[in-house]
Amino acid sequence: MSVIVLVPAAGAGSRMGAAVNKQYLTLADRPILAHTLNLFDGHPVVDSIHLISPATEIAYCRREVVERFAFAKVRSIIAGGAERQESVRNGLLECGAAADDIVLIHDGARPFFSPALIPRVVATALRVGACVVGVPVKDTIKEVEDSLVLGTPDRHRLWQAQTPQAFRFALIRDAHERAVRDGFRGTDDAALVERLGYPVAMLEGSYRNIKITSPEDLILAEAFLKAPANGL
Repeated sequence: MSVIVLVPAAGAGSRMGAAVNKQYLTLADRPILAHTLNLFDGHPVVDSIHLISPATEIAYCRREVVERFAFAKVRSIIAGGAERQESVRNGLLECGAAADDIVLIHDGARPFFSPALIPRVVATALRVGACVVGVPVKDTIKEVEDSLVLGTPDRHRLWQAQTPQAFRFALIRDAHERAVRDGFRGTDDAALVERLGYPVAMLEGSYRNIKITSPEDLILAEAFLKAPANGL
């Protein structure tokens, strides 16, 4: 059994107002994506990493991230699709995983996941078949339609999904293939497994594990780098 990490890295920088995709923005003298890859590249549980990038950015990604920072476990950079779900499917098809391997899917713009949780994520995916890292929501959530509140779900049952999300390879591959066949679009990879009736475990992570998508997130990320792990 191998542990394979897929890192979708195709997010645009539109909300950042940036000229480059957000994962290449500089955070403490290196691209955000380099911080993210560093979480997995040196971890003994991880066997290989496969990046998923727009085809037009593969050469740049290889030169400015993989080669520049000498990531030893990055085995390939795979061309993504028009949307994240298609990109992840491309990664699953081309990463060379076997049916009983564990695949972790982690956003390229989430550089603050704790590597100490990787063994637990893998063990949970082995036991259950699918595992999502997340945190309980802090705020009251409203269901809204046409600017009118329809209801207030019980906050104590709501969690904010993050990544990595880990799966037995055969399960997530089949979930993606059936989603394509059925024309289903999910908001994350776990949703594709959930719709088939398979259990998905939730593993509590950290509120620091943010996805950097806006200028405000970048300010927060810089603060995280300056603060001790228990400081914010």
